[in-house]
Amino acid sequence: MSQSHIEQLLNIMKQLRDPENGCPWDIKQTFASIVPHTIEEVYEVADAIEQKDYKELQGELGDLLFQVVFYAQMAKEQNLFEFDDIIAVLNEKLMRRHPHVFADKEFADEDAVHANWEAEKEKERALKAQAADIDESVLDNIPLAIPALSRAYKIQKRCANVGFDWKKLAPVVDKIKEELDEVLVEVKRDDLTDQQRQLLIEDELGDLLFANVNLVRHLKCNPEQVLRQANHKFEKRFRLVEIEVFKQGKRMSDCSLEELEEIWVKVKKRLNEDLSS
Repeated sequence: MSQSHIEQLLNIMKQLRDPENGCPWDIKQTFASIVPHTIEEVYEVADAIEQKDYKELQGELGDLLFQVVFYAQMAKEQNLFEFDDIIAVLNEKLMRRHPHVFADKEFADEDAVHANWEAEKEKERALKAQAADIDESVLDNIPLAIPALSRAYKIQKRCANVGFDWKKLAPVVDKIKEELDEVLVEVKRDDLTDQQRQLLIEDELGDLLFANVNLVRHLKCNPEQVLRQANHKFEKRFRLVEIEVFKQGKRMSDCSLEELEEIWVKVKKRLNEDLSS
């Protein structure tokens, strides 16, 4: 994007927010009211990438950029900061975190690069904690608003960076089995009210999910990405099951679970054969 295009975008945003001649919807927005739209745009970017629809991706990235410009305009109106300040802070941060690219520092390998990156982020957290006069924690600045699966992953990575982590896979797997057993214990209890029992089950299920995220992390995968792929795979298979049922002149509700399972197995086998061919 050329400088003239950036300036045009900033001017468009300014005009949209103009109290007299702007758009009524844009004028009434606040930082908080825009957040849901920002989150939605991020997911639409991710979806375009997963679909490999790069023409659509271009438009979605534009929509995401517009969110940044929107925040910048509102901040400017309140004399907080401007768009150029956002860029300046970003430029400084990227250069500082990559001394092996923008300075003369050398690292032995990618692990060393990552260690330096984490060290720089640790310095940033320490400065923020000092400025706020609060005790610093390695878990500082992990957003509460991100999906719980991603937040669990980030929490575990932060803890692992300071050595609070299993070094081998076996205890990670054992922990999942332990948490599953604890879920089943609560499921089988009959000495509590339904509400008490449900609260305990939810608590143990949370531990089980957290343990599963840990396994995904130890296997060098991202839980959000892994689950998205699983969702896509299940949806694809289920839609094919629906098609097979409709071909038989039936509705899904007309079939027994055993019939649906049989069709599911056939669909799964056919898809696997297609992948291997």
